[in-house]
Amino acid sequence: MQTVAREFESVKVGNPSHFGGLTIFPLFRNGTAPGQPGYVLLEEAVLRGVARVTELGEAGSVPELRFENLGEAPVLLLDGEELVGAKQNRVLNLTILAPAKQAIVIPVSCVEAGRWHAESDTFRPAGHVMYSRARAAKAAQVSFDMAVNDSRRSDQSAIWGEVAEKADCLSAPSPTQAMNAIYNSRADSLDAYMRAFAWSEGQAGMAFAIGQAMGLDLMDHPSTMTSMFPKLVRSYALDALEAPRSPAATADQMTNFLARIDKAECLVRPAVGIGEDVRLTGQGISGAALWAEERYVHLCAFTVNGNGGSRQFHTRISRPTRRRPAREQGQQ
Repeated sequence: MQTVAREFESVKVGNPSHFGGLTIFPLFRNGTAPGQPGYVLLEEAVLRGVARVTELGEAGSVPELRFENLGEAPVLLLDGEELVGAKQNRVLNLTILAPAKQAIVIPVSCVEAGRWHAESDTFRPAGHVMYSRARAAKAAQVSFDMAVNDSRRSDQSAIWGEVAEKADCLSAPSPTQAMNAIYNSRADSLDAYMRAFAWSEGQAGMAFAIGQAMGLDLMDHPSTMTSMFPKLVRSYALDALEAPRSPAATADQMTNFLARIDKAECLVRPAVGIGEDVRLTGQGISGAALWAEERYVHLCAFTVNGNGGSRQFHTRISRPTRRRPAREQGQQ
């Protein structure tokens, strides 16, 4: 398996764009990308009817779902993608390359604390991934669980608390405390960010900065990034709404961030589906990567504080009371 430092040797950082406190640097890969990535993205697979995401049995389980790939090609599920429906909305705990013609159990976190009843038989992918601050904290939690318990669970209470804080900060309450409702309530503002940033030809990833908070998502192929670009921009932008006057980041700041990722410690475990999970910790970094088919299919990394969160731009929130529904407590 190639080291992360070696991976970044083939990555070029492009000229940044800045809007509303968010700076985005496009990332390009040197050399010729393969003609096709060899997998289908989750949203496309679900729309085509070649993949299904359901609760794990009739009773359900908060930290696990069933993913069935009915197609002839692997399906890529991205870290932080939100799945809406069934008994409660969830997000993926890590990136998974699900093998063809198989059903697997996938690790997830709940992002809708106030619901535990079925509103549909299956899940559908949302138009965003989990916002970057929560992804950073979740990545640190999952890395800890993998190291200590050889499992892939997050700190569910912390996730609920994080979503409650975000809803409070952005004045986006919902009856079921759903993260999806926060995105819906700020749709117009997020659309403004979507108009401000555009995918560039050949772009395979992007790094972002909001004040001192930084992160990135790097894909193995430009076609994957062009599909995921809108979802990722919305996720970065939801955090930027808290600090819209943050100054633009510099190239030196981004270079320093990439160097910290290079120096992070790696923990490697067999993947849930195809390949190997790589967890990145240390140097003020929380991240993860999936190594499969002799390449890094996806790599993400974020700056974090000592508590496993990314709150450098989070300034005016008092922690609300966390509420854990009795039904969900029994399912963990």
